[in-house]
Amino acid sequence: MRYLYIFLLIIVLSCLAYASYVYIEFPNNLVKNTEEDPEYTVTISGSTDLLGRELLLMERETSFNQINREFKVHIIEDLDDVLLLVNRRRALPPEYVPEDLAEPEVRFTFDEQLPQRLLREQAAEALEKLFQTAEEQGIYLFAVSGYRSYERQESIFAFNWQTHGEERANQFSARAGHSEHQTGLAMDITSQSAGFQLTQDFGDTEEGKWVAENAAEFGFIIRYLEGKEEITGFAYEPWHLRYVGVEAALEIAEQGITLEEYLNWY
Repeated sequence: MRYLYIFLLIIVLSCLAYASYVYIEFPNNLVKNTEEDPEYTVTISGSTDLLGRELLLMERETSFNQINREFKVHIIEDLDDVLLLVNRRRALPPEYVPEDLAEPEVRFTFDEQLPQRLLREQAAEALEKLFQTAEEQGIYLFAVSGYRSYERQESIFAFNWQTHGEERANQFSARAGHSEHQTGLAMDITSQSAGFQLTQDFGDTEEGKWVAENAAEFGFIIRYLEGKEEITGFAYEPWHLRYVGVEAALEIAEQGITLEEYLNWY
């Protein structure tokens, strides 16, 4: 009988050891059933949905760096360069906040004193000149959204994902750390003729056309061009201005290329 107990104990210990191995080595086995819990749109065969996997990893207190290693994301280190490239494969550290944020003296679509009124100082000064020159020519622009923190972008992406679904959200919304708004070098703009909305129709308005033709003179580019979606990873956004400096902006605009192409990183 003693040998039988020993044999059973060995079986139990073996099962526990195997269960621990599965837990540690194959975390996808812990993914919730998406039919039972629609909050998680994760698949465990083939490719795994990035947002759902991030949520799952965050739930287990897995580090930001581990997520980025798994999906081969490059963490940007030269954060002061106005040409820094942020996209789906290049991310800003969660703790990054530009040190020289300032509020440009331009028209906004809201009166509240919010962080989204801010830009890095150099970009803020350039935006003031762009708006002033536009107004002198009868073009009235309105700023909508500049700087966003990592946490703010995290909330925005989660909302878009829940509202529009994974595939659609990925077309127009960046994950936290992958948004240009965190750099303090991007500003979304609009006009009255566009209903003060961020819409592709802005590109067809008089204001939108003026911006496309003149933004480079002030150091800005239309960051997400039509027809370049496969390179930028985002749908056409005629409202999204990105400051890169006058020299780079003029060259980018003249060639009709993206920032990825200009930096030869795509």
